Amino acid sequence: RLTNACVLAIAAASGSAVHGFQLAPAPRIASSMQVSATMDPVVTETSPTDESNSSMTFAEINKLAYRALQRECKSLELEAVGTTSALRWRLLDHFGLIKESTAVVEVPKATAAEIEELCATEGITFCDESDPDFDFKSVLSDVMQKSAMGHWKSATRKLKKLTKQYSSADRPVPREAYLAVLEACAADRLNGARASEPARRILEDMATFGFEIPAELANTCVVSSLGEGPGGTHDQCGGIDSALAMVAAIESSPDGADILTDASYCRLVSALAKDGAIEEAELVLRSMVVEKSFTPPLGTFADVAKAAARSEGDHVEDVLQVLTYAKAAGYELDNIAAVETGRELLASGVIAAEKMDNLALGLRLLTAAAKAEGCAPDSGDDLVASSSSAAQRACTLIHKRAIGKACDDDNWKLAVKLLELMPRRSLTPATSVWRRVLSTCCKNEKSRKATAILLDWVTLAAEGKAEKPPVAVFNTVVNTCEVCGEEELTVKVLDVMKDTLDLQGNIITFNIALKRLAKIGNPAGCEGILIGMLNEGLEPNVVSYTTAIGACAKEGKKDAVTAYLWLQRMRTRDVKPNYHTYNTALAACLDGKLENTFLGAKIAEEMMEDAEKEVTCGLKGSVNFKSALPDSYTQLLARQLMKQLRENWRSGDIDMALAKSTTRVPLLKLVDFDKTVDEARMAEIQCDVPEEESVENADQDYEFTLLKEMHKDDHRTAMV
Repeated sequence: RLTNACVLAIAAASGSAVHGFQLAPAPRIASSMQVSATMDPVVTETSPTDESNSSMTFAEINKLAYRALQRECKSLELEAVGTTSALRWRLLDHFGLIKESTAVVEVPKATAAEIEELCATEGITFCDESDPDFDFKSVLSDVMQKSAMGHWKSATRKLKKLTKQYSSADRPVPREAYLAVLEACAADRLNGARASEPARRILEDMATFGFEIPAELANTCVVSSLGEGPGGTHDQCGGIDSALAMVAAIESSPDGADILTDASYCRLVSALAKDGAIEEAELVLRSMVVEKSFTPPLGTFADVAKAAARSEGDHVEDVLQVLTYAKAAGYELDNIAAVETGRELLASGVIAAEKMDNLALGLRLLTAAAKAEGCAPDSGDDLVASSSSAAQRACTLIHKRAIGKACDDDNWKLAVKLLELMPRRSLTPATSVWRRVLSTCCKNEKSRKATAILLDWVTLAAEGKAEKPPVAVFNTVVNTCEVCGEEELTVKVLDVMKDTLDLQGNIITFNIALKRLAKIGNPAGCEGILIGMLNEGLEPNVVSYTTAIGACAKEGKKDAVTAYLWLQRMRTRDVKPNYHTYNTALAACLDGKLENTFLGAKIAEEMMEDAEKEVTCGLKGSVNFKSALPDSYTQLLARQLMKQLRENWRSGDIDMALAKSTTRVPLLKLVDFDKTVDEARMAEIQCDVPEEESVENADQDYEFTLLKEMHKDDHRTAMV
């Protein structure tokens, strides 16, 4: 009875169990501060009615990682700043999953009568000599012991038990206990990141209770929680979410703004960039540079820039923002190419510039790289362009587009400069790029520059760094040298063509040679060229014969007989004269002689026959190459021949009536030709059976440009 009375009396007075007796211990009600810190709020079990009103359950909220909690809070317009427990608490409160604890502790009580009856024995006194903090101290001792031994799992469980069951507002868990367990967790890089979550909870509890966190320990936890796996994990442990939650807890602790170092932030930024979280990486990077005045290493900027450059859409433009942060941190773009990470940053900028089609920015970054010192024996722009396949592709496309734009603007100087930079930057110009630059130089009659570019192209082709120039390119340069009067360059280009392509050229090459002889009025030389073409197996075309006839129309060396002879020869080779050919032959007859006037009339008659046949039967093929219809220049030449005929009869060389009735008739027909033929004449004309038209060679366009250059001297004679 005395024992029972003692037990009942003590239970009624203290409301707690006595150590050593098998009585159920009274549940301890945790304070609101402890509930928040331990992340174990009292939640309601959602009934079917509750689930219909909530879009998330407690289990779903409890599974969310740190960034997922932030996204949910933002979507619900809740504050998205704080520790993991704070974010989770907001979501639980928003969905009505938290209720006040109404646990009632039933303590066995004894009535006064029972106590008096049981304690009636005189001379007996009762004294409770037990330590009320015995259990708290015992568990705390276990926590410190396990932490000292490095048993972080046991220490974490003991700390959780101590916090939940034995701590209170008057008897909180001491800071040393948290630090001991945190040090045990942080050992061996958070024990291979497996202790990331316990470390994160400890840091959040310390921040909640206002405990100061050691800087070295805090930085170790953040860095060690990040690995190289997906989401910044290490063997599926730790990760970016754990690191971000740790950073939020540390920054909310006393003096937390100055605890983390730039190395910790840089590690977090690189992990975010690698995970594709470009916006979050930029925010942290901006905070480092703008708010904390850190100077991150170039590798951190390069990691974010590379991730943004690899992405599609709006994130490509974020590379420019990263470059801006780098300049704000004190880096100069003209110097950073001296180190590999700086070249990676510039290469990312070039890739982004190509995707945005910002040619000026891409070229500016390469120019900045070229100015960097310490890259010898290479240059900075060469190293940037060859840093990766993506960078090399972007640099090549930027140069190609810039050259195309310069050629479109007829800016041959800029086009040549950009082309010369490509081999220096280990970029291989495409054949189309070489040809565009050469065409622009030739168009502007820059024969020496065009020859120099062609020779550079041939040199690179010999080294296997480019394709061999085609024959058409050599022809273009030769023609330009001829136009500019550079005979030595002409011979040099022809020799190089023979050595490079192992051939004398194609029909255009021979036509250019004909042009050279035609300019000096050498019909015999032209005849030799045509014979050489036939020996090479090349059939002269209408341009070839027209150029040879042009040699007979050179002012002061006109030879109408030879010109007419060439007309006959080309017909025997089944090459039909066109209006250029007839015009050139008519021009060769303008030397004042009567016999040449007769030849001119005969040529006019043949031209009329071909013109009437063309009107009747139709034209097959290109107008520029096939048509024999007289044009305005034909009519001008016909009038000049009639004027020459008039001078002939005035000088007594021919009877006027005879001249008007014979020689002048075909010339008048040319002047009066209106592209119509009467029905009687059409009935007489026999049309040829149409042959299958072959595909015109692409070089015909260039041949026609030669034809268009005819007749430019005082009598517009053949200057092909």
